[in-house]
Amino acid sequence: MTRLARLGGAAGVDALRHTDWCAGGHRCNLGEHRADPLVVSVPGLGRALLTRVRAADGREHAEVTLTVALATAEPYARQQLLLLTTDLTRVLERATRASARPKGGIRNG
Repeated sequence: MTRLARLGGAAGVDALRHTDWCAGGHRCNLGEHRADPLVVSVPGLGRALLTRVRAADGREHAEVTLTVALATAEPYARQQLLLLTTDLTRVLERATRASARPKGGIRNG
């Protein structure tokens, strides 16, 4: 374990203590903490798993696993994948706006 992780990372959190959202048990290893995944399932179309994780350095992130049913015809499956990459780029941009803000908070202007 790194010195930064032992000290709780840059945010000053204790990386060794479980958070109130941590699932504990075998999910926590190598100094990280993981919540039980949230499951969003749309029968016949796909499913998404969303898991909150605190890394050993104290940084938190969302881990997303996405399963999407693809068309059986190759050209349509390729089109789906292309559209999926475009949509996922938008999701990442929207979801990371808050973490990309300066540490001083929201600035006007």
